[in-house]
Amino acid sequence: MRLGIRLQLLLALGALLVLAFVPLFFAVASLTQATMGGVRASSARAIGRAIAGHVAAARASRSAPDLSQLLEAQLGPDGASAIGVYDAAGALADRAGEPEIAAALPASVEAGAEVLRAVRTARGGAILVVVPEHAREGAARGGGGREGAALAGSVAVLVPTDPSTVPAAPLVRIVALYTGVVALGLLVFAYIAMTRLVVRPIDALSRAAGRVAGGARDLEAPQAGARELAELGASLAHMTSRLRADEESLRAKIAEVERYAADLKSAQERLVRSERLASVGRLAAGLAHEIGNPIAAILGLQELLLAGGLTPAEERDFVERMKRETERIHKILRDLLDFARPAAPGAGDPGGAGDAPSGSVADALEDVLSLVAPQKEFRGVELARDVAPDVPPVPLSHGRLVQVLLNLLLNAADAVPRAGGRVWVRASRGADGGARIEVEDNGPGIAEAVRETLFEPFITTKEVGEGTGLGLAVCRGLVEAAGGSIGVDRGDGGGARFVVRLPAAEGRG
Repeated sequence: MRLGIRLQLLLALGALLVLAFVPLFFAVASLTQATMGGVRASSARAIGRAIAGHVAAARASRSAPDLSQLLEAQLGPDGASAIGVYDAAGALADRAGEPEIAAALPASVEAGAEVLRAVRTARGGAILVVVPEHAREGAARGGGGREGAALAGSVAVLVPTDPSTVPAAPLVRIVALYTGVVALGLLVFAYIAMTRLVVRPIDALSRAAGRVAGGARDLEAPQAGARELAELGASLAHMTSRLRADEESLRAKIAEVERYAADLKSAQERLVRSERLASVGRLAAGLAHEIGNPIAAILGLQELLLAGGLTPAEERDFVERMKRETERIHKILRDLLDFARPAAPGAGDPGGAGDAPSGSVADALEDVLSLVAPQKEFRGVELARDVAPDVPPVPLSHGRLVQVLLNLLLNAADAVPRAGGRVWVRASRGADGGARIEVEDNGPGIAEAVRETLFEPFITTKEVGEGTGLGLAVCRGLVEAAGGSIGVDRGDGGGARFVVRLPAAEGRG
């Protein structure tokens, strides 16, 4: 789950406060401890000197038992923890205090020397203050100075300075409380300020953007908050208005494109109708040309027969010619019907005999080669074939395969020269698992101007009267009805190469 901007800023500010106040707290605590320790050390010096002076004054007027009671009376938790009295030679004469603490008193001190140093006791740190004691009469003879006074002894005082006895903890707690209160106050103030100045304007801007996404036409930018957020809201409002304007412009352009598409579709339909009319015109022209000549010949022969005066042999010859012309007309009409109604895969031959639902390319090619071998068009033409053993059966009947291959071979034979002509027939398995059939010749090839329309009806490169222009159109109809394709390109030898691609028969590839 992603955190909000308010919580992220609070966490960042909290981390910053921790980095700022924690080292400050420890620094203040350490400084307080050091300051209190220094104050305690100064107080210890003052206490030690005062007690030493008091004891020195009392030694001159009190007996030993009274002096011991005085020493005990000077001890206390906030004052001296042990007191030692030394004679003029510096040897320890008497001491007061708990034995384990008084053991820290030195057994002897340097006579006439004032000492101030830190020592360790069984209860912790302490300051040892040694103050020399001078005789009163010596001071009088010396004119008020100590230089001529006789040394009467020394007094040593132990004042504890252990940190546990220094009352710094309350001050440290106060500093910690103050630091925590200040940090909490800063966090609360930052939370309220961010809520009013940042989070609420951003939430209002987000809600306004959501309304625009839901369909509102304009973005109502909030005016509250920082200047940058107000400028951001104004920029988003301006951007929204620009996007709305661009949307309206885009809608207008889309409507215009749709009108253009409708006009283009209408123009395309008109073009298709025109092309259909042009195809019908070419079909009518082809039929008139192909059928007109045989009909004219039949009519002429019929007039000669009706005129009479012919021998029986001439009459029979005229009748045979009329039959040949009639068969020619029948063949043209049958090719035209084959082109107009190509049979579905597995359909029978035009003759009515049913074929198998799939055909073998090798068997069909074998039958075609046996059919064209005696033809005069193949006399002097070298016919080479190369059939791979893995060519699959195709969804085209044997009769339809024979018809396609026969048309392609006859066209190749018409294109090659009578001397040195050569035709190659290749069959192999295609990259898609189907059959690939190639019929290539070494003729002049197909002109570029004719190549695009070569498979349309009544388009032929032969001389007038030598072809109907329906053979390749029928081949394309048969191949495409089986789910394949047929095309032509330039062969390796410069001639034409027709390529037929047929899918493999279902369940037999």
